[in-house]
Amino acid sequence: MAVVGAGPAGAAAAQAAARAGARTVLLEREDLPRYKRCGGGLIGASQAAVAAAGVDLGPLALDRVDRVTFTCNSRAGFTRRSDGAFLPMVLRSQLDAALVRAATDAGAELRTGVTVTDYAQRDGRVVLQTRSGEVSAGAVVGADGSSSRAAQHVGVVCEQVDLGLEAELPTPAGAGWSGRALLDWGPVPGSYGWVFPKGDTLTVGVIGDRAHGPAVRAYYEHLLRALDLDLRTAVQDGGHLTRVRSPSSPLVRGRVLVAGDAAGLLEPWTREGISFALRSGALAGAAATDDVSSYPSAVAAALGPEMAAGRRALAAYTRHPRLVHEVVRTLPGVWGLFHRLVSGQTSLDRQVERRSVSAMIRVLGG
Repeated sequence: MAVVGAGPAGAAAAQAAARAGARTVLLEREDLPRYKRCGGGLIGASQAAVAAAGVDLGPLALDRVDRVTFTCNSRAGFTRRSDGAFLPMVLRSQLDAALVRAATDAGAELRTGVTVTDYAQRDGRVVLQTRSGEVSAGAVVGADGSSSRAAQHVGVVCEQVDLGLEAELPTPAGAGWSGRALLDWGPVPGSYGWVFPKGDTLTVGVIGDRAHGPAVRAYYEHLLRALDLDLRTAVQDGGHLTRVRSPSSPLVRGRVLVAGDAAGLLEPWTREGISFALRSGALAGAAATDDVSSYPSAVAAALGPEMAAGRRALAAYTRHPRLVHEVVRTLPGVWGLFHRLVSGQTSLDRQVERRSVSAMIRVLGG
């Protein structure tokens, strides 16, 4: 079988297939390691998936967050602290390289510099057209990101498209970012911003509905100014789109499966995608070596409830971002809940199922 794309979803798919005994080739258009725009905070589900892949997260963690500062459009800030670090921060270039090594250690073959330009299916096989010739495989997992050719072939339909803007900047001396992240509830409907510490580097970004692109850009620039950060010092600066699939969107066409961002699998409110990529990639790799038709139901069971809860949470947050800020600031127990969600001790869908939380979201319009 073949896997297209060597990000977390592709590496997880290749490793799962190789572990199942399938002859597996992992195709990547760039050389590794390569820069990937991403916040890089690993929530509990991601940490568990990385550990399951056999990757030691310790050397990859450039910082470990135990404090979070919350602001609302850069104002009304307050900070909460946990008893211990719960959110490791990584660079995607390093994480992806480690996951790919785990896949090749399992027996997958890595080929870099391979750009897939077209998909065709005939005689029970998938034929990939690349700039260096054809690749034929019994099944293919498309994990080639949010601008995926595999997604076009499968017919993935997305109901939510967001614009993320992000920069990697030098950490200002004495600014107190070590061990501390920032989350800012943004002024654009459904938007938020973040600062994630990574040793000598800060990852600063915002995300919001692509339909409000100029406003998202203005928010990004405002957040940087409010934090006294100079974009001219950025090592990296740019934007990307994230896409969330419609619940009825296909995940399989014939012998081609899609996973991760290519499938639009991410949590709609936070737009967290690493854990979804790792989990869906592993499911896709296993299904591709056994029963392709089992993949959609496996994704629905494993990821569907979290995505449905995220849709409800996003709808409520979009209507009342300031109220969300005040709830986090004033209600006892909310910080503890946030900590448990991020660290993986509970999940958003389990919390939304609680009568009190569900009632609150319903009142807020979610």
